[in-house]
Amino acid sequence: MTKERRIAEEILANVGGKDNLEKVIHCMTRVRMSIVDYNKVDIDGLKAIDGVMGIVEDDMLQVVVGPGTVNKVANEMSSIIGVPLGEEIKHSNLSNKERVEREADLFKSNLNRKNDSKLKRILRSIANIFVPLIPAFVGAGLIGGIAAVLSNLIVGKQLDAETWQMYVDVLNVIKNGLFAYLTIYVGINAAKEFGATPGLGGVIGGTTLLMGMNPEAPINNVFTGQPLAAGQGGIIGVIFAVWILSMIEKKLHKIVPNAIDIIVTPFITLLIMGLATIFIIMPLAGFVSNGLVGTINWVLNIGGPFSGFILGATFLPLVMFGLHQVLTPIHIEMINQSGATYLLPILAMAGAGQVGAAIALWVKCRKNAKITNLIKGALPVGILGIGEPLIYGVTLPLGRPFITACIGGGIGGAVVGGIGKVGAVAIGPSGVSLIPLISDNMYLGYIAGLLSAYAGGFLATYFFGTTKEMTAPQSIDEV
Repeated sequence: MTKERRIAEEILANVGGKDNLEKVIHCMTRVRMSIVDYNKVDIDGLKAIDGVMGIVEDDMLQVVVGPGTVNKVANEMSSIIGVPLGEEIKHSNLSNKERVEREADLFKSNLNRKNDSKLKRILRSIANIFVPLIPAFVGAGLIGGIAAVLSNLIVGKQLDAETWQMYVDVLNVIKNGLFAYLTIYVGINAAKEFGATPGLGGVIGGTTLLMGMNPEAPINNVFTGQPLAAGQGGIIGVIFAVWILSMIEKKLHKIVPNAIDIIVTPFITLLIMGLATIFIIMPLAGFVSNGLVGTINWVLNIGGPFSGFILGATFLPLVMFGLHQVLTPIHIEMINQSGATYLLPILAMAGAGQVGAAIALWVKCRKNAKITNLIKGALPVGILGIGEPLIYGVTLPLGRPFITACIGGGIGGAVVGGIGKVGAVAIGPSGVSLIPLISDNMYLGYIAGLLSAYAGGFLATYFFGTTKEMTAPQSIDEV
């Protein structure tokens, strides 16, 4: 039996088996499960599994097993359950109306499971929309980054345009397979999250692209009289529109007879929401997204190093709770409007602070085999921008190093914020892997931030982040 198969079987045993699951998906480091009855879940048992780094109890139960391992474990779980990842585990002869109602009930019960604020529930829902897209963001982002580097070399005459431009164009075509149609992907995922039909959500996302509009007779903004721009309102508008669509569809499923439900409900739903999206939501969401991006840019420009320190120092707790994906629509809107997100490079410093903290622990706690072995496994992927193994395996369990890592992230953020205009042209991993995505040849500014965060995390942890118990000798046999 492989390690991944064992972990998959033990996870299933501790969550109450496949009958207690509605859906299984995964992100870069976590297996995420929709739970039917949380009373059947053994959290302590999950934490005790060899290979599990941590547990996050949220609207979806998240089991952290680390990059590279997570997709194998999730696929093993899918194989055992007999249902593809992301699909409903319980299948029965339900009508379309009953299925949507059931999805809505699951969504509602998951949101109300904890006594959380409405804001937290909204943020978690937004995060869930983007989690399935993370691998696509990483892959397409890096491909776009390579294309950008080659493009810069062509402009600088280091590469011959006749030879290399075709390769740049091909890479950009692959990248745009995600980013050009991102609103459609988001619409589909938002519909899944809100309990609507995924295809209808995709149509609403595609509606914002205005593909059928006559350029000589454009559709005007009803508030300003100016022509609507394709994608106006962006991701924020799509999420809001699909949320309303889900409520309309659920209502229609309840009142439309089953015999004509499959025809009438999608027709009326799309007609109502298509018109509302074009004439109301796109203009209003465009105004909101412009204001949001403008405010963030203002804070970064005015705050400089101070803003950078606060953002860099507070991002790790957001990652710890799995809420960092809520910033994805903000990054996307900044890229759409400014050509780059100036927020992502600052937030990336949080992971760099952790790397510095881990190196300090490795140096100062070198006699502690338990700590050094954990660092050996988590540090390489941390350098590449995947910080959760370090969070759950090293810094958070030890306590103090998590705080000193945040300080290191703040120092790196202050440097990037002080330099200013260090942006990323696409969403991708952080750490060293983000370097190809840095815009306007500001690579050195980003690298300066990384080195500062490494140094800050190292020094803060070396001098203030350890205890006598951590530095005491401990053999592998004691681990």
